[in-house]
Amino acid sequence: MNTIKILSTFAIGAILFTSCSSDDDAPVQVNEEELITKMTVSLVGGGETVTLIVTDEDGADGPVSPEVTVSGSLKENTTYNGSVVLLNESESPAELINEEIEAEADAHQFFYEASSALNITTAYTDKESDYKKEDGTSFTSTNPVGLTFTVATTSAGTGTLTVTLRHEPNKSASGVANGDIANAGGETDITQTFDITVTQ
Repeated sequence: MNTIKILSTFAIGAILFTSCSSDDDAPVQVNEEELITKMTVSLVGGGETVTLIVTDEDGADGPVSPEVTVSGSLKENTTYNGSVVLLNESESPAELINEEIEAEADAHQFFYEASSALNITTAYTDKESDYKKEDGTSFTSTNPVGLTFTVATTSAGTGTLTVTLRHEPNKSASGVANGDIANAGGETDITQTFDITVTQ
């Protein structure tokens, strides 16, 4: 399942699209400002790069359905360095939405949820203080953001990895700083579930 929403400078608009591979429901768009039309998650490890991509090239009102691709499988007993890039490709050149997330790092956090069948663990490798506010000053908090992270695999298996960006989550709530979305609250900017395979 995937949902891509509109990201504005200070708040989130509404859903850009919501669909499953067999779901033909029409997407909803409320505000055309700061669209997220593409999310790319890159996992680098074991001498390879695996990319997880969701795109909606013509936006919410277009006839083309969102596309989800996974470029390959992960290897067991391997640690991958992960990163996320969000784009609005309806602009020329494409607008890098990461810049807004960095400028509002205290109001954003990614969550990486693996299904029980997928033998992986994830960990944050960035924090708010790695980024600058819109006025150029520094954040002081060590709360995570999740634009960069690690994925560590153990044994082979197949399952799903859901990537979710929340706007204004409660980062002090139980488990949130460790990546547990259950108590995070806030609004979902984008969420996408990818089918992942870990091989020997």
